[in-house]
Formats: sequence, C-alpha cells, structure tokens
Amino acid sequence: MAAKTVSDTKVYQLAFHLAMQVFHLSKTFPKEETYSLTDQIRRSSRSVCICLREAYRKKIYPAHFIAKVSDSDMENSETEGWLEFALACEYISPEKHQELCDLNNQVGKLLHHMLNNPDKY
Repeated sequence: MAAKTVSDTKVYQLAFHLAMQVFHLSKTFPKEETYSLTDQIRRSSRSVCICLREAYRKKIYPAHFIAKVSDSDMENSETEGWLEFALACEYISPEKHQELCDLNNQVGKLLHHMLNNPDKY
C-alpha cells in the first residue's frame, strides 16, 4: 500500500528523526560554530525532509519528482559530511557519530530506492 502523504513514508520519518537528533545534539556545539557547522548541519539535515515534501507535491511530473529526490539525497550526503567534521572536532563521540551515520545511511538507501523506482512512490 502506497503512502498517502510524504509524512507517511519510512524515508521521511527516518530523515525527520535524524534532523531532530542533529538539532538537539548541535545545541551542545561551541558558540563559535553557530554560523558555520551548527547552521550547516541543521540546514542540510532539515533539507532532506523539505526536498521530499517538494518531490511529493510534484509526483505527477516524474522528472521533477526524481530531481527533488536527488536533491534530498544530496542534502543527506552533505549531512554525513558535517557529521564527519563534528566527530573530527570532537563535538560528538565516536558512538554517537556511528549511530547518526547509520541512520543517515538508512535514509540514503531509501532515497536511492526512490530514485531507482519512482513509479512505486
């Protein structure tokens, strides 16, 4: 059974969960990171969900749907890059980094499935 709304999809729910974890965790980042790492990781993690919403709004146009899902995948990849910086700067523990990267990878796999099977969504 297909999801009635984007919010009903597993990918959206996981991406939203990841974005909220990133938000809460980034509250602990140093003040000097406010306008760099903190803003960037919050923006990219939230953009995964926003791009999915845009994709679903235009589902009747397959090329637009695929383009927006691709944008979502790009933002998800960017989030993983910022997580690498957060680890390297010792703002997050290796365990938390692994947990968030695992979730990020789950989102990425689901996005790739959407890209390869747009007709199923």
